[in-house]
Amino acid sequence: MDIQKRFELIKRNTEEIITEDELKKLLAEKKTPITYCGYEPSGPLHLGHFVTIIKLMDLAKAGFKVKVLLADIHAFLNKKGTEEEIHEEVLAWKKTIKAIGLDAEVILGSSFQFNKEYLLDVMHLAQESTINRGLRSMQQVARDIENATISQLWYPLMQIADIKHLQVNVAYGGMEQRKIHMLGREMQEILKHKFIALHTPLITSLKGPGEKMSKSIPGSGISVTDSYEEIKKTINNAYCPAKISEENPILQISRLIIFPKIKIFKIKRSEKFGGNIEFENYNEFEKTYKEGKIHPLDLKNAVTEYLEEIISPIRKNFKK
Repeated sequence: MDIQKRFELIKRNTEEIITEDELKKLLAEKKTPITYCGYEPSGPLHLGHFVTIIKLMDLAKAGFKVKVLLADIHAFLNKKGTEEEIHEEVLAWKKTIKAIGLDAEVILGSSFQFNKEYLLDVMHLAQESTINRGLRSMQQVARDIENATISQLWYPLMQIADIKHLQVNVAYGGMEQRKIHMLGREMQEILKHKFIALHTPLITSLKGPGEKMSKSIPGSGISVTDSYEEIKKTINNAYCPAKISEENPILQISRLIIFPKIKIFKIKRSEKFGGNIEFENYNEFEKTYKEGKIHPLDLKNAVTEYLEEIISPIRKNFKK
């Protein structure tokens, strides 16, 4: 695969790459660059996470070595559970990642984040970052940001240090990670490590606009190990207004999860409603939906079946 094709694959369905020129230079100069994505092991892996998993698969196909950080210490600092509860989540996440079949090195945060050199880097970053700047970087990540604790201010500095100590060339995450990555890029001279930031969109809660998808809120998300019946019920009850694409989670799932995994998106419907309809690319599909030529229920039925195709092998492997 030539550099341009690698670049296009990496860019597909991304919100931004900071910067594209730096990425092209990296692809030209380094045979096997390193990327990573970090996850707080808190609650089951859901479709919002699966967006990043698919992009990691793209990056692997584009020649990157992929590292997945299970950020157990970050989860503890961010008040996502006790040490014992987070340990149980780590075991479940490792099992899920294995079931998905992602070709990645899985690394536990606590395996290196207590090293002296790592902690000194965090302290150097702390000396150069104001409390207000740290708080702003955590706005979309922290739990109960209005009552943020000092531990949650430590969190973004550790995330920036992770990038160096995992030897990452491209730091990847959803758009909620943007402010932390931008803080890290501003402090690259202090860190003595440069990196590119890559971000993908967030999926809106299935309950409607205003929140991102979360499996901890009933009806908001779908776990990658949910049963077919659970998937169908959740999708049937999901927010999906006719002719509207903005903050429509069913269309987002179609663009970010389903279209990258299939060649033709087929919607089945009876002849009296126009018969079956097929699409080879998402833009054509979205245009048709906005014109009112696809009924939300027909779309939901199609999305349910495609999600089952994607999730059923994961569910089967998870149970082994």
